[in-house]
Amino acid sequence: MLPTYFDHNATTAVDDAVFEVMLPYFQQQFGNPSSLHAYGIVARSAINKAREQVAHAVGVQPIQVIFTSGGSEANNLFIKGAADSLEPSNIFISGIEHPCVMRPTQALVRRTNWNKQQFAINQHGQVNLSAANIAMKKQSPGLVSVMLANNETGVIQDVTTIAEIARSHDAYIHTDAVQALGKIHLDFAALKVHAMTLSAHKVYGPKGAAALVVDKRLLLTSLIDGGGHENGLRSGTENVPAIVGFGMACELANLRLEKSTKHIRVLREYLEHGLKAMGAAIFGASVPRIPNTCYFALPDIEGDTLVVQLDRAGFAVASGAACSSVNPGQSHVLEAMGVEPMLARCAVRVSLGHSNTMAEIKDFLAATKKITTELKRINSILI
Repeated sequence: MLPTYFDHNATTAVDDAVFEVMLPYFQQQFGNPSSLHAYGIVARSAINKAREQVAHAVGVQPIQVIFTSGGSEANNLFIKGAADSLEPSNIFISGIEHPCVMRPTQALVRRTNWNKQQFAINQHGQVNLSAANIAMKKQSPGLVSVMLANNETGVIQDVTTIAEIARSHDAYIHTDAVQALGKIHLDFAALKVHAMTLSAHKVYGPKGAAALVVDKRLLLTSLIDGGGHENGLRSGTENVPAIVGFGMACELANLRLEKSTKHIRVLREYLEHGLKAMGAAIFGASVPRIPNTCYFALPDIEGDTLVVQLDRAGFAVASGAACSSVNPGQSHVLEAMGVEPMLARCAVRVSLGHSNTMAEIKDFLAATKKITTELKRINSILI
């Protein structure tokens, strides 16, 4: 029997409705969208509909949606594609970005005359806005990328204010909104960004489909050259089933947003109340967060150990970001927040989904209490 799934920030199960709309495009409607015959026309129409669904989810026009293979590709397309259209200057990112923003930024700096600048993060996991304003006055930015919601803490950034500062310096501003989609209301225009990254598999859609949403005035150079797909910005035959699934997932996410977030917020409040009673520290708890994420630490209980023991007890959680699990060590997010290293080693992330129940939360708390009591008993014997 599979464990209860509490790792929705890593990925989600494909929704039944999403799966159903994808199925015909694997066998019956398998045409190449670039073909001019009936099979191709059906496939192209399906992509156009999905583009409209994704666009509607964030309040933009369909032409602004560029489909990619994943959030990593979309983030790379902005950073490298925008940088290639500008004179080299400064690229600003925060210290809590996902590796698919941090690493292409580092690559850009290594290979070109661009300079990397990093926004300071406060103890709550937020970009220090006053420090960011001062930093951009000292080092004029050309590009800025700040995630909307952090994948570890769930903390929401004030992207609109950062965007206003960046725009005052004529910089292009991008936000990785992968973790925000389906969890908070998204409005591209209200955020005042030039580009936004979205991904299907975080909102009960398939892996292998994502999008970079762009301001029509943003100049980008493509990363992949070929047949000129996606308005010349992402060549390659489109993954029609995945794109169709992405569109449906976005439509469902918007329809379910209010009901789902209300349900999940109740579960998290109960969860955190129980964890605090055990002496847990909750990272980012005093500032706005996406409603499904609880990143906690029980002092003297190593996070990796607790994750393994919880898995054996029937609960799937994470000891940080799933994309970084191959690189053991302290979370770069908690390090940027100034969390003491010994406490950071104890960090565990629970990320809830709309199918989770209060009974599961209660069982999880009981299992966590039992496991931590036993681990502390063992530690006291060893000491």
